[in-house]
Amino acid sequence: MLTGILIVLLPLILGYLVPVRRASLMNLVNRSVNGSIYLILLLMGISLAALDDLGRQLSRMGGQAALLFAITAACNLLALWWLARRSALRAGTSPVVEGAPTSKLAAMLGSLTLLGVVALGVIVGVALGWLAMNEWHAGAETLAEIVLYALLALIGCQLRNSGMPLKQILLNHHGLAIAITVAISSLLAGLLAAPLLSLSWNQGLAMAAGFGWYSLSGILIGDQLGPVLGGVAFFNDLARELLAFLLIPLTIHRATPLAIGYGGATSMDFTLPVIQQHGGVACVPVAVVSGFILSLLSPPLILFFLSL
Repeated sequence: MLTGILIVLLPLILGYLVPVRRASLMNLVNRSVNGSIYLILLLMGISLAALDDLGRQLSRMGGQAALLFAITAACNLLALWWLARRSALRAGTSPVVEGAPTSKLAAMLGSLTLLGVVALGVIVGVALGWLAMNEWHAGAETLAEIVLYALLALIGCQLRNSGMPLKQILLNHHGLAIAITVAISSLLAGLLAAPLLSLSWNQGLAMAAGFGWYSLSGILIGDQLGPVLGGVAFFNDLARELLAFLLIPLTIHRATPLAIGYGGATSMDFTLPVIQQHGGVACVPVAVVSGFILSLLSPPLILFFLSL
């Protein structure tokens, strides 16, 4: 188990050691991360199509994802509401940011695109089965594992070159408090959900440790526990982001930590423009720090829990 976690963490660590000083190279890294995510999700869909009794398995996956999401959302929202009642953090106002995806549909488009990629993978996998090309299913799993290692190295490089020094993170007490609240409440939800999902306690913790980073949690869980549970992790974290887009405009002036924190790891990227649009520029560093800490915690925690 320990060897397995070291093998998967090694690319992340090696990527973190690589400084990138040219903007053109950093853009290439960012595009490569996006491309790798799309490819792995497509391969995950192909692997799902290889399951026996596909309809029943997809129904089971949807039910488990809905249950995990309901428990996680309840724990996160209660904990973040408690934090908001005790925090001095308040959103300000700012002018409309030109080009920002401020409408709910525009903000959700990227998330829904990833969902479409998984669905396309399932369609491709079913077509391969009809054509009696079942060996491609096994090849998809092998290729997904190879691309996963490359993705982890690229993510490590992104984190190293994000321009977020450790001192800045530790000094932002609001962002740190939000990240800790989201992490603890999410892991508590994983423990509560584990027996209901017929999972061991460590698997429940791993399923909850994505903290909204759906493109990575689904991949890591799927690599270790199979495509069904990988799909459960993916849809659970994807639903978090979709709900965050709805909650941010409604709650950011009444419960600012809740609005910033519920997006989890996505507060530093996908949900950040919506946070800035509705909460003002003062919310941006808090959201970036919170999302960065959760992004830094998520991969090692998932791998650690799966190794127990």
